[in-house]
Amino acid sequence: MKILLVYPYYPTTFWSFRNAMKFIDRKASFPPLGLMTVAAMLPESWDKRLVDMNVCSLEDDDLLWADYVFISAMTIQRPSVREVIERCRRLEVKTVAGGPLFTSCHEDFPEVDHLVLGEAEMTLPLFLKDLRRGMPRRLYVAEGWAPLNETPAPLWDLVAMKDYAAMNIQYGRGCPFDCEFCDITVLYGRKPRSKPLDRILAELQALYVWGWKGAVFFVDDNFIGDKAKLKREVLPALIGWMKARKYPFYFYTEASIDLADDPELMELMVRAGFEEVFIGIETPNAEGLAESNKVQNKNRDMIASVKRIQQAGLQVHGGFIVGFDSDPPSIFDQQIRFIQESGIVTAMVGVLSALRGTKLYRRLEREGRLLKDSSGDNTAIDINFIPHMKPEILIAGYQKILNTIYDPKQYYRRVIQLFKEYRPRPQASFHLQKGHLGALFKSMLFLGVLGKERFHYWKLFFWSLFRKPRLFPLAITYAVYGFHFRKVAEKIKGCGMFDGNEGWGAKNGYV
Repeated sequence: MKILLVYPYYPTTFWSFRNAMKFIDRKASFPPLGLMTVAAMLPESWDKRLVDMNVCSLEDDDLLWADYVFISAMTIQRPSVREVIERCRRLEVKTVAGGPLFTSCHEDFPEVDHLVLGEAEMTLPLFLKDLRRGMPRRLYVAEGWAPLNETPAPLWDLVAMKDYAAMNIQYGRGCPFDCEFCDITVLYGRKPRSKPLDRILAELQALYVWGWKGAVFFVDDNFIGDKAKLKREVLPALIGWMKARKYPFYFYTEASIDLADDPELMELMVRAGFEEVFIGIETPNAEGLAESNKVQNKNRDMIASVKRIQQAGLQVHGGFIVGFDSDPPSIFDQQIRFIQESGIVTAMVGVLSALRGTKLYRRLEREGRLLKDSSGDNTAIDINFIPHMKPEILIAGYQKILNTIYDPKQYYRRVIQLFKEYRPRPQASFHLQKGHLGALFKSMLFLGVLGKERFHYWKLFFWSLFRKPRLFPLAITYAVYGFHFRKVAEKIKGCGMFDGNEGWGAKNGYV
């Protein structure tokens, strides 16, 4: 068999960092970990190629080479997915699809030849067994959740590491919390499951042998779901592995805010090489937290929690949402105030969106408030339900947040605020990666000379150089991030959702 694995194009969003990639001469943030892992589950004797449409174009010759085209995608990649499937049909190449988009919305893709849904460890072997017998079914759905003790390491030889800003691995799946708007528990369950320690170390060793140095993203949706196992087994082993190799990597991941309540866990994570953590803050409004079942964020001083994590040696990136039913008119100013006071530099603010399969989707469907499917881009002005707040007010308030927090003065002020709280790990040695020096000089030209932020850029440049010299590389990184974020915010500002469409509100139930 000849198998072509295709990862569709991911549009420019806050988390694509596409505008920042140009500074470091990389093409995308991460390689397609899911497809590389699926490739490792296929028979070793099969020929396998991978085309990541975020780093290169997909040619007809690529498709015609293949017996089957395997496609995996998230919701936000739907437009590109449609294009790939249509090209396969035109060229009469059979398709096999899986991953979050197809698992949630498989009925939307009748033209796909075979749908292998849910976790591949459960369903892919069934498809392969039927394929060997010459009788593959169209739909494969498994009951329950896969144990991860046999999940193979991804095939890194399918990608060119030089194309990516960071590598990624998965430690575990599932989240103990069940937020109304989140589809993680739908896709992976609430009981955290994790790979055996020896497999995690083997995956890191493979990256090390391939010569990777720098960032490694643990893609877990809540890395600290099983705190006891992390503290007892995983993090001590990571500390030993990293020390023995003089810290070739630095890690970042996602976690819930209750990380702030466990000083021992934070200390072990920092000693193991973790430097950044993304946390879903969502809203400073207590009613919004109750409405969305964000129990882990309730009844706490969230700014104090963020600062404890920063002071422990972890930069906090935050996710924020507007558009909850309980949001008061003051929510936009509340969000701005929280983001500025917390020193969360990378603040991803989005309008609430109802994803297929979530409790929020089902509730809005019962209430007759759904308008269409979500685009999957939570930083796009694309409301897919009837909000309680007038949409014009919601959109204007959302744009106000972005215009404020990514204004150069406010943005660079947050970087300095973070640096005053942040305590980086002392044991790390700085690894100069390909593109770093180029990024420095490009930032000096495009941000420090040509950019509208030049005054704030040079203020941060010299402040960090003389006051926090160890953080100087991070200062340049955040300056480049700020350029990307402003570009995305400017695009959102000019999207004109209601321009020339005065009947939109009445048509969708607004008065």
